[in-house]
Amino acid sequence: MQFTITATDPHSSARAGIIKTSHGEIHTPIFMPVGTAGSVKAVHQRELEHDIGAEIMLGNTYHLYLRPGIGLLQKAGGLHAFTGWNRPLLTDSGGYQVYSLSDNRKIHEEGVTFKSHIDGSKHFFSPENVMDIQRAIGADIVMAFDECTPYPCEFRYAKKSMALTHAWLTRCIKRMNETEAMYGYEQFLFPIVQGSTYPELRKESASFIAEQHQPGNAIGGLSVGEPHEEMYAMTDLVCSILPKDKPRYLMGVGTPENILECISLGIDMFDCVMPTRNARNGMLFTTQGIINIRNEKWKDDLSPLDTGLEGYTSRFYSKAYLRHLIINKEILGSQIASIHNLTFYLWLVKEARRQIEAGTFVSWKNNMVKTVSTRL
Repeated sequence: MQFTITATDPHSSARAGIIKTSHGEIHTPIFMPVGTAGSVKAVHQRELEHDIGAEIMLGNTYHLYLRPGIGLLQKAGGLHAFTGWNRPLLTDSGGYQVYSLSDNRKIHEEGVTFKSHIDGSKHFFSPENVMDIQRAIGADIVMAFDECTPYPCEFRYAKKSMALTHAWLTRCIKRMNETEAMYGYEQFLFPIVQGSTYPELRKESASFIAEQHQPGNAIGGLSVGEPHEEMYAMTDLVCSILPKDKPRYLMGVGTPENILECISLGIDMFDCVMPTRNARNGMLFTTQGIINIRNEKWKDDLSPLDTGLEGYTSRFYSKAYLRHLIINKEILGSQIASIHNLTFYLWLVKEARRQIEAGTFVSWKNNMVKTVSTRL
């Protein structure tokens, strides 16, 4: 994997770059649509690639391990072949499920024992077998196995959890180094910085991660309920320590405002379920602001969804028609809204990149943050 910084903003830490993988180039800053089980909900891969312009998709190790199962993915030749997605893939390690499925798991030094949310069957994840699972899935970028701490979190627990994440990382790196990729192309490991919202822990974790000299680095344990100001402060602190010549991935973030502010702090990669999850509930992100399409005010509005976007859903379908579909729970409504929101998110990071290259990012960002936060 190669990462080249092609432009930097003179008034912030924002930068534009290119990540090169065996399945193509990723132009940063980038937003990665979440395809948890090998599918971005309500969106066809063809639309994801050609209409939305996604350059990378995210899958989830925990969910793919349970269904369809690693055996079938290996038989298919990996997740790329199984899904027909020929652009880059990133897989989360299942560490977030250690956090989110707290009632169904037990954490210990060796790994995590958990019950399947599907049938209650017991399973065990260790740093070693999580690397093996991600080898079998075949993503271009694989994440280290970590524990994502909740918010709020006591200092003692955060410190203990961080130490466990670091110990697991050492084992992940060892396992990756002693195993081979299965499908004829390289895979690259990203460690994850933890430490909750404690500056001293974040400094320690970021320094430890930087010392591992992996191809890229991630920041986890944020956007889990803490105030935005704390998320920005921790992101800024960690970015000041992580190497500048490696891509930085802020996991699970977030709103358009969050993405813009964190680009200015030096983040290159983002993912979040928000654009598709909110779309299915009738919330649209537009270049003019946020629309709740279920509101009565859009019932007779025959104007396009968003004239500021080039995407076909934004210009072809009216607000009134989409509201009609959403209110009547038509599947097409979820599809149109999801494609629209992802088109907006990809437009947002592409426009941010253009502004960075032009040296006008900060003034544009300050105005855009106000716009994308406005409810229409």
